Amino acid sequence: MDCKYFGKCASCVLHDMNYEEQLNHKIKREKERFSDLTTMEFDIIKSEEEHFRNRAEFRIWKNFDNEDNLTLSYAMNGYDKNVVEINECKIVSSHISDVMPKLLDKIQNDQTLSFKIFSIEFLGSTIDDLLVTMIYHRKLDSTWIEKAKELEKELNIKIIGRSRKQKEILSVDYINEELEIDGRNYKFAYEEGGFTQPNTKVNIKMIEWVLENTSESSSDLCELYCGGGNFTIPLSTKFNKVLATEISKTSIKSALRNCSLNEIDNIEFIRMSAEEFTEALEFKRDFRRLKDVDLKSYDFDTIFMDPPRAGLDDITRDLGKDFNKIIYISCNPETLHRDLQELTKTHKIVRFALFDQFSYTNHIESGVVLEKR
Repeated sequence: MDCKYFGKCASCVLHDMNYEEQLNHKIKREKERFSDLTTMEFDIIKSEEEHFRNRAEFRIWKNFDNEDNLTLSYAMNGYDKNVVEINECKIVSSHISDVMPKLLDKIQNDQTLSFKIFSIEFLGSTIDDLLVTMIYHRKLDSTWIEKAKELEKELNIKIIGRSRKQKEILSVDYINEELEIDGRNYKFAYEEGGFTQPNTKVNIKMIEWVLENTSESSSDLCELYCGGGNFTIPLSTKFNKVLATEISKTSIKSALRNCSLNEIDNIEFIRMSAEEFTEALEFKRDFRRLKDVDLKSYDFDTIFMDPPRAGLDDITRDLGKDFNKIIYISCNPETLHRDLQELTKTHKIVRFALFDQFSYTNHIESGVVLEKR
């Protein structure tokens, strides 16, 4: 990928390597990190080299020309801690890339839309559904709503306006997505403010990797940190029943909607933390949220975990040891290594994968399958 902002914009830190070089750099680093736990070959899931992100956010930078006319640009942080003004971004999806200049031009030429705008967030899908959140340092009034509705219609996008303690939804606050996963079509709705995987093509391959390493079973699946059901819904086809937990209200709302969209009826979603669920599953504490859930009716064999960067806490890590099979998706190799040092005392690593969700950065995600010794 050739980008005129390489070396200036601090988003793509591995700009001095081509894609294969940076990927090999990350693979070598992670093999060294986990060499005390496994010497097996890793499965490598590559990213597209450009236009791979379906989620992005930019500051809006204001300048005035020689005739004192307002000019706007997108902006990112630079290496020298100064702002780098940009007029394009090669890593965002083609649809977002196409809308970015058109949107900025419309905002710049409208005093109501441009007044005290601070940043813009994009959330897109592979079926060209696009949600744009415009964030302001002022209260949004009826005039702004009228202008934004015109803009929404003209650019065929969905717009949300945000300011302090204010959220204006002009049509809906989610996008629609359709993904073909392992030969089957799935529908998803991704809400503004909820977590979504930013690299859709890699996300599909991640899910397919998990499915490949999950045999059809008459037993049940336990899932922690389920988000909006990204893995849960495809995995439900492999198990009798699924019990999935998530702490975020927004994500649980999305998960329930996505379950309905795909006509899945064997998943029970519970809004509670992994720590709380561990206490409930071990019958150490009663929760009113579980009054209609019969935990004793589940015959768990596999646990699927996709924790945040902090990884697993001690209690949840110990819970994982009780399952015959553990599937662990990690966004932080440091905490994954820490957790695996404990989990490998009772389980052996049988598959290991690296998922390059974030090209041109040092970040890489991992997947590990463990089976009881």
